[in-house]
Amino acid sequence: MEKIEFETVLVESAKLPMVKIDRELFLRKELKGRFAPEIVEKAIQYSPAYAGISVEDINKIAKSCITAETTRVTAISAAAGIPGGFALIGTIPADLTQYFAHILRIVQELIYLYGWQDLNLATAEMNQETKNLLTLFVGIMFGVNGAVNAINNVAAQIAKQVAKTLPQKALTKGMVYPIVKRVARLLGVKMTKQIFSKGVAKVVPIIGAAISGGLTFVTYKPMSEKLRKYLASSELASVEYYQQMEDEVIVDAEI
Repeated sequence: MEKIEFETVLVESAKLPMVKIDRELFLRKELKGRFAPEIVEKAIQYSPAYAGISVEDINKIAKSCITAETTRVTAISAAAGIPGGFALIGTIPADLTQYFAHILRIVQELIYLYGWQDLNLATAEMNQETKNLLTLFVGIMFGVNGAVNAINNVAAQIAKQVAKTLPQKALTKGMVYPIVKRVARLLGVKMTKQIFSKGVAKVVPIIGAAISGGLTFVTYKPMSEKLRKYLASSELASVEYYQQMEDEVIVDAEI
């Protein structure tokens, strides 16, 4: 099988209409009714942690989102497992594109809950900063070495500034950029192996569908959980971090 390029899958998956998660609408839907209106608005403007929402509360919402997305992607994967189920989208198997569309959906949902800002996937063409950031998040899900340290580097800059935009230089220059390229290469290798194993399952109708759906179920949820646990441990998800930061600003002002 010809090697699959991760960036190609990323770009093709992002084009699907169901991929984009509107950060404001998503947070409003998930937080409304659980928290006071002023807290919800502050969470949307800055982040849930900045608004004082505990990581324990966010964990409950995040887990329900993972369960919902797992159910959706498993059903789609089972349908794709039936011979003739899906063809190709460009040069990429359509079931892989669909699978990664749901990877991108859960990435967005989780990072918005845990303090990151809008990735702007609705734009006509994904910019390089967004590609690199998504590559690193997916790298964390797949357990690729180096992805966590690279994201930590970017998150630290965002946390200090309570930033509303991605730090472009951090994602396209310096020490993070080479890591992004290595993560993307390793993800391509992992995907090529995964598609080969799932391709064999498609030879037998119905059984192939069960195997394809089963493989998706046992990989998607644990990978999503891996990303959730990482994000939950980040400063961006810590109410205490922002409280401490505000206290330091007040102390400095008094001095």
